[in-house]
Parts: sequence; C-alpha cells; structure tokens
Amino acid sequence: MKTKIATIAALVASLAISTAAEFKAPNKGRIIESVEPHAEFLVTKDKKIEIRFLDKAGKIIAPAAQTVSVIMGDRAAPTKLAFSQEGDKLVSDKVIAEGKDLPLVLTIKVNPNAKAVIEKFNLNLSNCSSCGNDEYACVCEHEH
Repeated sequence: MKTKIATIAALVASLAISTAAEFKAPNKGRIIESVEPHAEFLVTKDKKIEIRFLDKAGKIIAPAAQTVSVIMGDRAAPTKLAFSQEGDKLVSDKVIAEGKDLPLVLTIKVNPNAKAVIEKFNLNLSNCSSCGNDEYACVCEHEH
C-alpha cells in the first residue's frame, strides 16, 4: 500500500512539474493560459506590447489567424492598441499609455469565427525584487 501511495505521489509531482515547465514564458512575459495556443504578453523596452504564441512544449510558434487588441489606461481617454505580425510575434502599433500601474483589457481571437477571449489585469510595470520580472509577469508566490 505504501509503495502505491509513493508511486502515485511521484506521478502527481512529475505531472505538476511538467505542467509548470510547459508554460514558462520564454521572454519573461505574462503567460495567457485562457487561449489555445497559450500566449506570452510582453512589454518591450521601447514600451510596445508583443504577443507570442506557444506550442504545448512552450516553444514560440508564428501567429496563424489570431487577432489581438488592447484597451488600457484612463477610462475617460483610453489608449487603444492594434497589432500586426512581425516575424514570429504580434506587435502593437503604438506605445503603451503613461503610468506604472494601468488597467488593461486584452482581447484575443484565435480565428475570425472564434469567440473572443478577454483577459483583464493591471499592467504593473514595477520590478519584482524576488524574481526580477516586472510585476505584471511575476512568477513569485507573493501578493501582487
């Protein structure tokens, strides 16, 4: 009985590890798991947003028919970003709104006939002292 329990525990642990590794962000961005294939959301040094799609192994794949849009910042005067393909990623047409902690709505459609997937989060550009990522992409277990 103890051997069976140990075997099951080892199997569950290995599945948890492989799942965590499967969705690791290749560029230290935020993983969007609500869309398939999963996407990495990244703010670049020049303040544009890049979206990369990831296969089941976590490797970057070129966008196919996906479309992305972002609305962010002040509700009275929001910044709207459209995206175009550049190589293996989608890149925003404009820079992000000014600020360090901005409300953001990300909309992804995997193809023209698919229902839109909507992700809402605060784009916190402060640096996490534990993992070194920006807070919006933090992988630590602390409060955000």
